[in-house]
This record gives sequence, C-alpha cells and structure tokens, in this order.
Amino acid sequence: MDAVQAANSGHPGLPMGCAAIGYSLFAHHLRYDPQAPKWFNRDRFVLSAGHGSMLLYAYLYLTGFDLTLEDLKAFRQLGSKTPGHPENTLTPGVEMATGPLGQGFGTAVGMAIAEEKLRKEFGPIVDHYTYCLCSDGDIMEGISHEAASLAGHLGLGRLIYVYDSNRITIDGPTDLSFSEDVMARFEAYGWHVLECDGLSVAEVDESIEAAKAEAERPTLIVCHTIIGYGSPNKGGRASSHGAPLGEEEVRLAKQRLGLDPDEKFAVPDDVLQHMRQIGARWRDERIRSEEALDREPELKRRLTRSLPEGWQRDLPTFAEPVATRAASGKVLESLKERIPELVGGSADLGESTHTLFPGETPFSAADREGDNLYYGVREHAMAAAINGMNLHGGLRAFGGTFLVFSDYMRPAIRLAALMEVPSVFVFTHDSIGLGEDGPTHQPIEHLASLRAIPNLQVFRPADGAEVVAAWQVALLSDHTPTAIVLTRQKVPQVGGSTEGAKRGGYVLRDWGAKPDTVLLGTGSEVSILLEAAEILAQQGMVPRVISLPCWELFEEQEEAYRENVLLPEIRRRVSLEAAATLGWERYVLGGRALGMKTFGASAPYQDLYEHFGLTAEAVVSAALSL
Repeated sequence: MDAVQAANSGHPGLPMGCAAIGYSLFAHHLRYDPQAPKWFNRDRFVLSAGHGSMLLYAYLYLTGFDLTLEDLKAFRQLGSKTPGHPENTLTPGVEMATGPLGQGFGTAVGMAIAEEKLRKEFGPIVDHYTYCLCSDGDIMEGISHEAASLAGHLGLGRLIYVYDSNRITIDGPTDLSFSEDVMARFEAYGWHVLECDGLSVAEVDESIEAAKAEAERPTLIVCHTIIGYGSPNKGGRASSHGAPLGEEEVRLAKQRLGLDPDEKFAVPDDVLQHMRQIGARWRDERIRSEEALDREPELKRRLTRSLPEGWQRDLPTFAEPVATRAASGKVLESLKERIPELVGGSADLGESTHTLFPGETPFSAADREGDNLYYGVREHAMAAAINGMNLHGGLRAFGGTFLVFSDYMRPAIRLAALMEVPSVFVFTHDSIGLGEDGPTHQPIEHLASLRAIPNLQVFRPADGAEVVAAWQVALLSDHTPTAIVLTRQKVPQVGGSTEGAKRGGYVLRDWGAKPDTVLLGTGSEVSILLEAAEILAQQGMVPRVISLPCWELFEEQEEAYRENVLLPEIRRRVSLEAAATLGWERYVLGGRALGMKTFGASAPYQDLYEHFGLTAEAVVSAALSL
C-alpha cells in the first residue's frame, strides 16, 4: 500500500489479495537462496500477473535478496530496481519480465520443459519445480489456452500454477466478459485441478503439497481471493486494481489489519528476522548442489552458455541453388552434432521450416530425451516456451514458422528482446517468393515490423554462406534474440561472405575501382541486384552491390567501416527487397527504394516478381533515372 501510494501509481489490489499466497510460497515451498539468485537448481517462480509486482518485490526484500527498503520506496521511479512491472535485467530474483498478461503463463511452460529434459539427461542434480502466479486476465488471454493445452499434453508434472481468482478486472466484475468453467477447462487439458481459500496460508500450503505429489500432470490451484483484501471501502472492487488506494483508505486498511496507521514502510524487526531466516534455509543445499555441479562438466558448460570447442568446424558449404530454409536445415544438422543442447521445434510446419532435427525423437510425456518439440498450431505458445527454455538455461531452443505468422508471436518476440534472452526464431516463406498460396501468406510489412523492435537481430541471408553467418551470430549472442528470415524458393549462391555477413553488411562485388552506383538488398533479391549490376556495367556504369543481411549488426560497426561500405557520397542508389520499403531511406538517401507497395497475389513466384516490378530491369531503370 505504501509503495503504491508513494509512487502515486501502481496496482495495490493483487499484492493485498495474494499476501497469504506469497507467504506460503516463499516461506514453505520455493527453493531459493537470496545470496545466489541464479542458483541453477532453484525453483522458478514466475509472476505472470506482473502488475502485482509489489508482492514480489516485498518478498524479495523480506527474504534477503539484493533489494533494500529504499528500493521499495523508489517503486516505479526512473533508474530504480523496482519498476512498475518486473524486469529480470533490473531486479535480482526476478526470473522474467512480465506484465503483458499471459506471457508468464506461456514462458513458465518452457521453463518446465527445460527442467524435465535436463533431469532426464543429468539425473537428480536437476530436480526443481516451476511455479507461476496467474490472474483472471492471464487465464483469459489466448496464449494461456495454447500453453495450457501444450503443458497438459506433455504431462509437465513439476509445473504448478497458482490462480488468483479474485473475479475482478479493470472494467469491473469478471462476469461482464468471462463466465466459463475454468476448472473444467483445465481438467479437459489434462491438468490436475485443485481449489482453496487463497486467503488461508494453511489451505494454500495443503494445495501446493498435493500439487507436488502429482508427478504426471501440471497443476492449477484455483485460489479464491479478494482483491485489495483489508481495504474497507475498495476491497473486492475494481477500484483497488490499478490505482493507489488514497491516503485515507490506506490508513483505514492499516487499522483494519491491526497496523499502526501513522507508520509507513514499517517492517517490525521480528518479522524481518523471521523472513531472513526463511531466506537462508536452502543455503546449505545450494552449496552442496553447486559442488555436485563441479562434477558435471557438461551440464556446467551448458549452464554457462559456453559452446563446445570446435563447434564451428566443418559447417556446410553450398555450390548449387538452394532455398535458404533448406540451407538452414543443413547447417542445423551439422551444428547439432557438436552442440547437443540445441532443441528444435515448429508450429506444425517442421518439413517446411527445416527446424526439426532428422533422426531425433519428439519430446513428449513418454520421451523426455527428444530434441524436437512439436508445438502444434500454437505459434504464440511456441515463442513463449522458447523464451522459457532459454531463460532457464542448459538448453538452446529455437523454433520455426512462416514469416507471416510472426504476428502471432510478436508479444513474446518483443519480450525476448526486452529480457535480453538469446532466443532464435526461424521464419521461412519470407516474401511473395512463396508463390501460389497468395497474399494471406505473403509477408509484406513483417520485416519492417521486426526491425522496429529494439535489441532484436533480424537476419535475412542471401545464400548459404550468409545462412552460416546467421546461425553463428545467433549462437554467439548472449543478450540478443535473433530472427532468421529465409526463402521458400531456391536462390543462387551469390558468392556471399560469411565473415562479411557477420558484420551485418558488406561489399559483395564492385565492377571497378571507383563505383558510381550503389545497389543494396537482402535475401533473395541480392541475386537480382547482381543481374542489374551486370546490365549497368555493360552500359558504362560502375556499380557496387552491397548485401545487408542484418541491419542491426551493420549499425553496430564502426562508422569508418559503414561509410567504406556504403559510400554515402554516391547519390545514385537503389535498394531492392521483396517487402515494404520502410527503413531503406537511411541507406538509399535520396535514391530509390524498390519493394512492395501493396499485398501480393496468388501465382507462381516468377510471375509475381515480374508483376510487382522486382526485376533487374526495374533496378536498372531506377538507377538510370537518378
């Protein structure tokens, strides 16, 4: 109450209604050590209802994590360790950034998958639980349906969700919009479902113990709570959800709860001592498990995100035309031989995206060793689960679908970038080049949309050599997710440079010592630029073709390198990309950006490129017009 009131901003209702749930978890069930918040065998606790962040911050402070009372007083202030919604990059003890409802719900499923896989491979040195506190809003979000269905199918028995069922949303009572039988829904998904009084520590304890006794099904505990519990005038009402209670209401609530209404941020010494003792109770176990980890060098290597020696050796090379999606599949097969922690997956498009490993078994309820995850048509849950596995550590997870369906994954992709999680998202069928399936499946605005996300590397390789670079960059990234964007159709090998592509952009070819024309592009259009350059050279011009597979990497290069590649003094500049042209103005300057201005159409891709003017002749015409 005090922190939200001091900030004059925030959500007091959930922390007040879930105080007993928080105590039950942190005092009686969660395995953690505040002195080692990244302990590999800690229980994972995800606050999917991230608006209730002060509940988490309060227990992190009380149990001894690196948070002070001053940090709590700085709630929601610039530069503080207690932002409005939890952020794993700012606050020790926070497993992931939450706030967009449903994201924690889906991500926790990935964490539980990682625990199951590692426990199967390495034994009881990995044996923790994944807990998630979710809200009515989380349960309504579409991703919760996808993720819950997947978790039930996979039989993730060490996954426990505590559902704060307070029956209130911002707009009012949940019955305005939400009347389904949640317990029956989750039972249909194959979950173990319990319910209890969420205001009773004893009942919550009993339910969690029952959940831990269930080894073959995830558990949903429906905790009946009262939002804003203790507030005499706003408890149980929407008014306590997302705004401070007000100074007078805070005083009344403190009086009702038996607290001194005149004290703010008061923590009695005996309470703090009690909670700090609780926070230390797993310390000896943590030390023993870390000593055991020293005897498991392979697990330790994976948990530190070190790559095996020689992992880049003998990666495939390509001479004949090949779709970059197929080239990516070959690169992954080679990488898997040296990087066993790679886990592939697809949202029901494995054969099309080449993101499943040939010869590997599916991860399933019966086979925890499988390295192929079959997500079904659940793109959003797939993206969140990939984030969860990578946040957990010990695995390097990626998954694939068509680029047009990246829209279904965008919230999780954005969160990966915000959380600095090196997830890899493979998107194939990247343009009108997919052909006959038509405009519903032909991405137009998607490249520009993905490039707009801060801290996301978007890699669109032109040939096999650049595909190799994309995967090398993705696997060497520790704090940046990567989107690898690939063609359906075959493309020629353009003589791409793996080393040049790893810098995001480079000179593919000059037709003379003093270029007077600059042609720029990515992916399948680079070969068209080479054709155009040949025509221009025959007409006496001196073109330069630049491949820019990853703008984000290119912009990180030193200015001298970028200017040496781009030659900004040359004004005759044309770009070509089979997508919306937004963003190319930074590279063409006053030149021409050729691309897609409308949706595509259903036809063979060769006809579409001709119809929409994505041809060598169009590039030549544009260059000559400048």
